[in-house]
Amino acid sequence: MTTPLALVFYERLLPGSQLVNRLQDLGYRVQTISDVQTLVRQALQEKPLILVTDLASACADMCAIIRELKRNPETRHIPAAGATIVAGNEAILDQLPQLLDQALQVE
Repeated sequence: MTTPLALVFYERLLPGSQLVNRLQDLGYRVQTISDVQTLVRQALQEKPLILVTDLASACADMCAIIRELKRNPETRHIPAAGATIVAGNEAILDQLPQLLDQALQVE
């Protein structure tokens, strides 16, 4: 069985690296996005199960990127493509398993 992939984009090192470690602890294969401009291309290429991103990016309009993901039939399955859940840094680390369960529920 293939390990589920999570794409992660973050600009703040400490919460970002903590999130990556937590996802790995939960059994995800994590690929970090270093250049937010490649996020859509990487999502199309890698077909992740979930995308976790910081909405407050200084480098890009994350809402526009999420809209682009939502419009594309090949990426609209990704929970972040609909901005399914918005959580603060501490909440996301403390409640990550529950947030992932909620984000991955089939509607």
